[in-house]
Amino acid sequence: MISKSLRLFFVLTALLALSACGINNIPTYDEAVNGKWSEVQNQYKRRADLVPNLIATVEGFATQERELLLEVTEARTRVSQMNISPEMLTDPAAFEAFQQNQGALSSALQKLMVVVEAYPDLKSNQNFLALQQQLEGTENRISVARRDYISAVQSYNTELRTIPGRWWARFMYPDMIKKENFTVSDADAVNPTVNFNN
Repeated sequence: MISKSLRLFFVLTALLALSACGINNIPTYDEAVNGKWSEVQNQYKRRADLVPNLIATVEGFATQERELLLEVTEARTRVSQMNISPEMLTDPAAFEAFQQNQGALSSALQKLMVVVEAYPDLKSNQNFLALQQQLEGTENRISVARRDYISAVQSYNTELRTIPGRWWARFMYPDMIKKENFTVSDADAVNPTVNFNN
């Protein structure tokens, strides 16, 4: 009777020790990465959904900007046609393609906002102002979602590379591999030049 109680005590102690030493960190961090990635996708989709209304509004005022409007439309189409799957997070090439397509849409939208400055009637249009505010809010949400995703990936990847997480990954979670993270392109890393002598 005593040996059975003692055995039960050791089993419970071992289970408690295993749960306290991080055996569940890897799947917990993996789920956090997946949740943050879903939020990134959600915010990018929100932005892509705003683009057709924005283009229609600008087109009504600035028909001569067809080339730029076409660039925005094509960038949105590339973003919309991407096959986004959970495997993308562990595939550097697919993640890079996703990041490039989103960057192209961001760039095209920035150009569009600069061009809009030349159209006072458009800048005072209530429809456009509402869309512009929604787009600015969405860009802020994208920044926050990306920041949260980057943080979650950092925790996950760190757990896979450090002890005891490295040991747990090897023996308990061999299918868990490093996740991809956002990077800053060389063009975005260059500081803009300001020249007041013009």
